[in-house]
Amino acid sequence: MRSKLFVPGSRPELFPKALASAADALSFDLEDAVQESHKAEARRLVGHALRSPEFSVSPKILIVRVNSLASPHFEADLAAIIGPRVDLINLPKVDSAADIRQAAQALSRLETELRLPRAIGIMANIETPRGLRLAAEIATADPRMTGLQLALGDLFEPLGIDRTDAAAVHQMQLAVRLAAGEAGLWACDAAYGAIKDSAGFRAEALAAKRLGYIGKSCIHPSQIAAANDIFLPDEAEVAFARRVVAAATQAQAGAFTVDGRMIDAPFLKRAHALVAIAHQFTPPAS
Repeated sequence: MRSKLFVPGSRPELFPKALASAADALSFDLEDAVQESHKAEARRLVGHALRSPEFSVSPKILIVRVNSLASPHFEADLAAIIGPRVDLINLPKVDSAADIRQAAQALSRLETELRLPRAIGIMANIETPRGLRLAAEIATADPRMTGLQLALGDLFEPLGIDRTDAAAVHQMQLAVRLAAGEAGLWACDAAYGAIKDSAGFRAEALAAKRLGYIGKSCIHPSQIAAANDIFLPDEAEVAFARRVVAAATQAQAGAFTVDGRMIDAPFLKRAHALVAIAHQFTPPAS
């Protein structure tokens, strides 16, 4: 999931454009992007779209950011949008492991009622000071947990932290990535609000890639290409990873060398992951 495009749930005219985009994942937003008076209509529109033939056959990862558990909309959001084509629920304002367990129970009830063939995953937003402090507990709260989403706007703005402070951003990126890693989950990087600042978007995405993030949220289609490019391993990375994997089959010990570098279990695991990512996004030979 190199790129995850936010799609306002109250803007159905954008749904076909998002589906036709190069984004790996679409995240329909029922929360911040939708005015209070339009919440009911937005959930109806998103539910209808997710059940349409066009979305049913799409290979994209389909996500819905519902309203928070503390809102009056959470249960209604789930009831409107849950179906076989929803891959992940993005849960905002998560403050504790109990929030995840409560959401998981609500999902289980609906999945049973609808006889869905598979469980829907949860991606939790880390966007409050308490949520950041308890991020590892949140990540390990339930088997449905799939990944963590860093959300800097809600985290920084109430505290007066400068969103353009690269050092502050880096610290949050690292903290959330380590919390996700404790649970064996991936982490997706925050959205970058300055749409016309392509250089800033690339710099922040590159920093996230160096920390092991799988991709970045996009709030505009113009950001998709950069995210897809940055989070795809480059040819040199993939070539080295393939040499590591090949050398592992010949190795007679737990540690060995490739190109003068010592390789042991963590490096081999990373090499396998890079090869898998490259295979996933490499077009088949014609």
